[in-house]
Amino acid sequence: MPSDRTSDFAREIAAVRETALKIAALNERFEKLHPRDIIEEAVQDPFFGKMAVVSSFGAESAVLLHLVASVRPETPVLLIDTLKLFGETLQYQNRLQHSLGLEDVRICAPRKRDIEHHDPLGTLSASDPDKCCRIRKTDVLDRGLAPFDSWMNGRKRFQSSVRSVMSIVERDGTHIKLTPLANWSAEQIKAYHKEHELPPHPLLSRGYGSIGCYPCTSKVEEGEDDRSGRWRGLDKTECGIHR
Repeated sequence: MPSDRTSDFAREIAAVRETALKIAALNERFEKLHPRDIIEEAVQDPFFGKMAVVSSFGAESAVLLHLVASVRPETPVLLIDTLKLFGETLQYQNRLQHSLGLEDVRICAPRKRDIEHHDPLGTLSASDPDKCCRIRKTDVLDRGLAPFDSWMNGRKRFQSSVRSVMSIVERDGTHIKLTPLANWSAEQIKAYHKEHELPPHPLLSRGYGSIGCYPCTSKVEEGEDDRSGRWRGLDKTECGIHR
């Protein structure tokens, strides 16, 4: 007769397999759908449970946020304020929140004690950018997502070689992660932006492509891809929130 531990393990394996099959089925279906339809189905599917959107309010954020606002404007939107964001990004967040009618934007910030202990001078990004991202972004995101079962983000496959192979639905630790814009091209993003007359991030006109924290974001030169201005000169392409 199997022990309780063996039975528990068997149930765990069965649950993992069931989740994997569900994710595979969703990915097959979602690849054929418009991002708005993906969002509409996801917010009604019990599989995703309680869902939040995580947005940087960066260069291309308006498209996903507009889609979310058109489907369910009360969806919680989390902005991780690293305390190193451009002032223009915070102004843009305020403008988009009100122009799109987002009803529940939540600002998540690092703990004061973590900053005082790990980065009292505010220069950690120069000596250990991975650790800086951890205390200012990934740890903050983990706390912000604690009440939720799943989260939505605005990555696209065209943005980098690392992102080129991502799925629309993924398992992310204890959460399910949804990327509705994954298979949209840069041209489709621009066309949607233009069609709906979405306001651009103010730094785009000043030569920035992908916009993060100001110590680790630089302007993009002609011929470079948009994310080349992030962590320039370092062997680093992601902040760590997308594991």
